[in-house]
Amino acid sequence: MPHSHDAADSIDDALEASKEGVRALKISLFVLLGTTVLQLGVVLISGSVALLADTIHNFSDALTAVPLWVAFILGRRTASRRYTFGLGRAEDLAGLFIVMVVALSAVVAAWQSIARLLDPHPLENLWWVVAAGIIGFAGNEAVAIYRIRVGQRIGSAALVADGVHARTDGFTSLAVVVGAVGAMLGFPLADPIVGILISGAIIVLLWGTVRSIGRRLMDGIEPELVDRATTALLAVPGITTVNRVQLRWAGHRLQGTALVSLDAASTVVAAAIVDDARQAVDRALPNLDDFLIAQQPHGTS
Repeated sequence: MPHSHDAADSIDDALEASKEGVRALKISLFVLLGTTVLQLGVVLISGSVALLADTIHNFSDALTAVPLWVAFILGRRTASRRYTFGLGRAEDLAGLFIVMVVALSAVVAAWQSIARLLDPHPLENLWWVVAAGIIGFAGNEAVAIYRIRVGQRIGSAALVADGVHARTDGFTSLAVVVGAVGAMLGFPLADPIVGILISGAIIVLLWGTVRSIGRRLMDGIEPELVDRATTALLAVPGITTVNRVQLRWAGHRLQGTALVSLDAASTVVAAAIVDDARQAVDRALPNLDDFLIAQQPHGTS
């Protein structure tokens, strides 16, 4: 998806990416809410705390789409004199909020499971619990595939992380099925034990999300993107050396600079080389919004 460095083209690219992200969030939000309602109905007739833990988590996952939705809308705004880089970072801040909500859901689910472990209650309608666990897996997997696919296409780490999280949640729904089968086989404590394991798995998986979002907030970048930009620059005739490449994410859009040495006899030739270089980096990094190329002054290192 190459594009020019014309300001209007960059804005159009960003708007289109945000629209795709919002559309993915809308669809996945309704799918997860539907899954949650079905599971909640089974919780009420079965009393399964493992399924309750999974239902609470699916509901919190559905709600986390809301701040990310708002962040995508804010990211559409153009830069201003106060926010000269725009509001793309709202997406990463929404990611932090998502982490806190999911962590809270894990604590609530663990508390319910421990209470049931200390004060066991007989379970009912276990086949319904099995069916609800399978529904939870199917709903989460559908959401995961969709979010990851769109997130990778538009370059949104938050949306990809949300998709990976949904995929893992699908496997926790299958764990609910294991707990129900254990109860059928005469081990009723399997249900609260699975609920505790689900809560622990949620906390462990959150660590990867925290690292990904924290890295972006600290202007961390995937090294392979720097390599792609460097390779693209070196392939441009007239560029002898790439002295420095800097990239950073602003939400799901890239911004960056490069310092290069040119083999140019005149200012006109140098300007043409720089223009070719910008286009080359655009082709290498489709999510690029702005990339400034500066010439290394002669006699410096």
